[in-house]
Amino acid sequence: MSDELRIIDPVPRDAAGTTEIGFSIPARYNASAILFDNIAAGRGARTAVMGPGGSRSYAELADAAARMGTGLLSLGAARGDRILLFLDDTPAYPAVFFGAMRAGLVPLLINTLTPSDLLQFYLADSGAPVAVCDAAFADRFNATACTGTRLKTLVIVNGAAPAGVPVAVRAVDEWLEQPAPALAPADTHRDDMAFWMYSSGSTGRPKGIVHLQHDMAYTHLSYGRHLLQLTETDICFSVPKIFFAYGLGNSITFPFAVGACSVLLPGQPKPSAIFDCIARYRPTVFFGLPTLYTALTKAPEAARADLGSLRIAVSAAEVLSGEVSGAWKALSGLDIMEGLGSTEVLHIYLSNTPDLKKQGAAGKRVPGYEIKLTDSDGREAKDGEEGILWVRGDSNAPSYWNRPDKTAETMRDGGWIYTGDRFLRDADGYHFFRGRADDLVKVSGQWVYPLEVELCLADHAMVRECAVMAVEQADGLTTLKAFVVLADPAKRSDETTRDLQDYVKGRLLPYKYPRVVDYLDDLPKTGTGKIDRQALLKRGS
Repeated sequence: MSDELRIIDPVPRDAAGTTEIGFSIPARYNASAILFDNIAAGRGARTAVMGPGGSRSYAELADAAARMGTGLLSLGAARGDRILLFLDDTPAYPAVFFGAMRAGLVPLLINTLTPSDLLQFYLADSGAPVAVCDAAFADRFNATACTGTRLKTLVIVNGAAPAGVPVAVRAVDEWLEQPAPALAPADTHRDDMAFWMYSSGSTGRPKGIVHLQHDMAYTHLSYGRHLLQLTETDICFSVPKIFFAYGLGNSITFPFAVGACSVLLPGQPKPSAIFDCIARYRPTVFFGLPTLYTALTKAPEAARADLGSLRIAVSAAEVLSGEVSGAWKALSGLDIMEGLGSTEVLHIYLSNTPDLKKQGAAGKRVPGYEIKLTDSDGREAKDGEEGILWVRGDSNAPSYWNRPDKTAETMRDGGWIYTGDRFLRDADGYHFFRGRADDLVKVSGQWVYPLEVELCLADHAMVRECAVMAVEQADGLTTLKAFVVLADPAKRSDETTRDLQDYVKGRLLPYKYPRVVDYLDDLPKTGTGKIDRQALLKRGS
């Protein structure tokens, strides 16, 4: 038996039953190769990252990564120790990330909007002895965050730490001033832990999602190579941050795997800053979310935006409305390539392509992944029937850290991940999201999926954004409530509410209309740009 992991498309396409994607991963493999292989390939002088936080060539970034890995080991971190990364999108992020993995350490990619009490959970759950943090966020590492954890050292990048941090503080500049080390990659197996991400924790405490050394390479060989078709002349710009699985692939995995360049934008991604980055750095591939595309197309700066450098625009995470798609095409001349993935799978496994797409569809199966839909009895759903989506591919996380109960629910026998998402697949192989399996609620004695109502309402000409959720009323009964952002806020009125309700009644069954409509200036967003439904629930209660 070969010791190589063959990267194949598991769905039969030829007489042999499989189709080679065109690469293999050896048994001894360290994920830092995604950065360091560029040096061996003679691409050291090419620009790896650029943006408001500075630019670095591949040679400079590899040198910084080696210094970072050596510095972390000098603190006493041992093979397999977790290193918590609390970083914004600057050149320091890929340097620390790859340096840690090259040293045999396991970086944790943490949302920088995390408050101190949740940060304490991450530190305690992972047992991380070291954290690396942007100076701007260092005050988050206070007594609340550090008490009851193994954290011994906080390493500061991009500035100086504030006073009062209750653990030892080191400045990364100390390492960068040392002679360049020759840091050989740790002798890891392709199935060893490489890095973790945490679930959003929308229900219950967050789960540590364990990813392996070969997972990033697999997403490149499946989605990156087949859907993006990047070359070293491409420039990628992902507004979703690196700590987000979608952003990690967009900003690091895919461009670095081919020697391309990535634009990194620190700070809050306001439309003005995004348009300025596109005009200044001329990216060719742009990655966003539906909420971001909505904000961009509605922004005052859109009228004078220069988007002529773009050849592909990608969206993921939530359903993209026809109105937003049309507005973006009118602005940029590009259709949005919509897809769907998850942190557990690391990136996108259903996608449209620039040439083959259907509005509202998450897309077709990405080469390298198997997809099936099953009903409540486990029977595979036919075309035109709804079912729960399962996905299998070699970037699937094997487990949640120290959560055997949740691991058993999601990571099933045979390498399948049970997503809990309901989809309908049409005869052409396109998949349409229909909500969560557990989202069915009873309103006035009738069963309703809130997402169905939300998608309908989002198509109304007066609606810019909306979210529809089931809320419990004072009498204990459940009703549907729509949180609506109007294209023209001046139109808020009882008449508009009746118009929106009648619109839903006329397109769906009459009982499915939202009984309550709450008008907002904007919908709250999570750190990854999705609608923050937990915040809306608190408002709705």
